Amino acid sequence: MDRKKILFIVPSLKAGGAERITAFLAKHINPTLFEAKLIVIGYKKDAVYEIQNTDITFLNKERHFKAIPVLLQMIQKEKPAVVFSSSGHINSTLGLFSFFFSNIKFVVRETNIVSVVNEFPQEKNRFFFFLMQQLYPYLDAIVCQSHDMKIDLIEKLRIHPSKIVVINNPIISEIQAATTKKESDTLRFITVGRMSWIKGHLRILKVLSQLKYDFQYTIIGTGLVKESQIIQDEVMRLNLSEKVHFIPFTPNILSEIQQHDLFLQGSYAEGFPNALLESCSVGTPVIAFEAPGGTKEIIQNGINGYLVKNEEELLSLLTNLELIRKIKREKVINSVIKKFDKETILNQYETLFLSLQK
Repeated sequence: MDRKKILFIVPSLKAGGAERITAFLAKHINPTLFEAKLIVIGYKKDAVYEIQNTDITFLNKERHFKAIPVLLQMIQKEKPAVVFSSSGHINSTLGLFSFFFSNIKFVVRETNIVSVVNEFPQEKNRFFFFLMQQLYPYLDAIVCQSHDMKIDLIEKLRIHPSKIVVINNPIISEIQAATTKKESDTLRFITVGRMSWIKGHLRILKVLSQLKYDFQYTIIGTGLVKESQIIQDEVMRLNLSEKVHFIPFTPNILSEIQQHDLFLQGSYAEGFPNALLESCSVGTPVIAFEAPGGTKEIIQNGINGYLVKNEEELLSLLTNLELIRKIKREKVINSVIKKFDKETILNQYETLFLSLQK
């Protein structure tokens, strides 16, 4: 059987879930079945993910719009069986490309609960939503990270269910051996996520400011300057400066998470929370707000953490930690290690790509 050529397109290899998953697929997809090529619109100097032994081309463009002519030329030259993207504007662009290449299958991975994101003024982009409405129906397949995302696309963009497949994100990082956690009477909380309104940092800070015991809280992530400053200003306003620590980026996220007692997630919506999944993979339990998306497909109450409906429930759990203390590290790890195994998820993508060629 001839190998099927797949072009994986990504805006950059900067830190981000979409970038990470696309690079992972390009690097690890079965080489006996597929010939993978990774096209990066941005620059090699920005890469934070391992790209050794990957057929990769950097277009050295600041924006995807400027790369459209080059992408068209590359697709025409390479004549792939499948073109894959996992980033908003590129996804819509592939819908447009489908008009020009009838023999090529265009597949995208959606990263957001579109209708919920559009409710946030800071995230809203009417023109982008319009492009999705017009162009997504022409794609050959859309990968959703959660069942909520699938329902959202069917209802809001009128995508036919036959074009949608749900594939969760994998645990990509190797499960680390248990490290000796620093002993301390001070509880250590951590959140990993970009500094954005939709990630809910502010409501976590509000709850933490009401705790009567000593704690330390680490936030790992970057974001727009304005939103980052709002979050930092709120830390000052709530007199939490000595308790809250910011880390813009670290390649050792798993080690950081492993040294904390509890992962907190305040998101109002999540496509599929990679950092939360990784927290479970190293045995650190999670308290997360109920939200549209994949969070509830990971969290099992009392097994690897708890879902809360509101700030009052979060405060109650953090004030009375007996339920959290009953959770065992081994159970947290076992709750995710098989279901989200990277080989299992990779096989689901390979099955999808092969099915498009029938």
